[in-house]
Amino acid sequence: MLGGAQVIKFRNKEYQCSMELTLDLIGGKWKSLLLWYLSNNKIMRFSELNRINPKLTQKMLTQQLREMERDGLITRKVYAQVPPKVEYSLTPLGVKLTPILGSLCEWGKEYLKSENQVNEAASQEHALHNCKNYLINTTEKLEDEG
Repeated sequence: MLGGAQVIKFRNKEYQCSMELTLDLIGGKWKSLLLWYLSNNKIMRFSELNRINPKLTQKMLTQQLREMERDGLITRKVYAQVPPKVEYSLTPLGVKLTPILGSLCEWGKEYLKSENQVNEAASQEHALHNCKNYLINTTEKLEDEG
């Protein structure tokens, strides 16, 4: 126990607090980003999610999506067609994370400003623009490629 609080037991794991559980559910390098893209695009196909970041491998994307589906944050809809079509969207529980993710995005922008790192980040267009505008531009590019 930590500070008199009871240990949270969930899926054979023990957590000291609900924050630890939350970070386990949305933590890591990709989950928060995937949730953010889904929150702004509503429905995305696997191929669209796969093109978001070249560093995100297909294997890692599949793993992250499966974990978030298992945790009830996203839904996966498979269409019976050839070639296969799979779409992902947020569940109502996942939608509740949207304001939190938006706050994290805004915090990141403020951090860059406060640390006087804006000039270093100038080459990274998304670091200087509103996160939502970046997502809109990304969506438009995906639609043009699709």
